[in-house]
Amino acid sequence: MADVSRLPGPNADFWDWQLQGACRGEDPNAFFHPEGERGAARDSRADQAKRICRSCPVLDECRTHALAAREPYGVWGGMSEEDRETMYRRKQALARERTAAASAAILAS
Repeated sequence: MADVSRLPGPNADFWDWQLQGACRGEDPNAFFHPEGERGAARDSRADQAKRICRSCPVLDECRTHALAAREPYGVWGGMSEEDRETMYRRKQALARERTAAASAAILAS
């Protein structure tokens, strides 16, 4: 017999948090930049979206989703595309430093 405990739960178990988002009912264009938007206009739009996120009861769930799924576009969980990319780069750099330090320790012993 199949081990159903290993099957994923219903979709609602994974996505219900979105129903409580402060962004629900807001203009999605506030969270996703139009093609070619740059500079002050893009920063202003992202800041507006982040202000909405600050009061969101599911901010942590949204951010966790965005980071785990590596959402490529938009403001999610109070983080812009650039914020998430910066975080990914820092994590990768830290992992490389730890690997280099561990390798050096092994070679030194």
